[in-house]
Amino acid sequence: MKSVQVSKDILPVGELKTHTSRVLRRLRNEQRPIVITLNGKPAAVLITPEEFDRLYERERFVEAVGRGLADAEAGRVVDDEVLSAELDAEFGSHEI
Repeated sequence: MKSVQVSKDILPVGELKTHTSRVLRRLRNEQRPIVITLNGKPAAVLITPEEFDRLYERERFVEAVGRGLADAEAGRVVDDEVLSAELDAEFGSHEI
């Protein structure tokens, strides 16, 4: 994600209402988030759908890594040989 340029990317909600199509084209073309203000305070951030998907997948990955690390710290681990045997039993033998 490109960084926000304060002079260009902060927009009052009224301007968004008046120029929605133009704002959305700018969002798509410039690929930078747009901060929407309400009464002079940040109220929302517009990002492209692709950027939302990327952020969502990254968050899911980070959470999965955190769960894995917590499992390892708590001793909830499986030895490689045990795992291989369980996978072979479930899916058939595999050779690498």
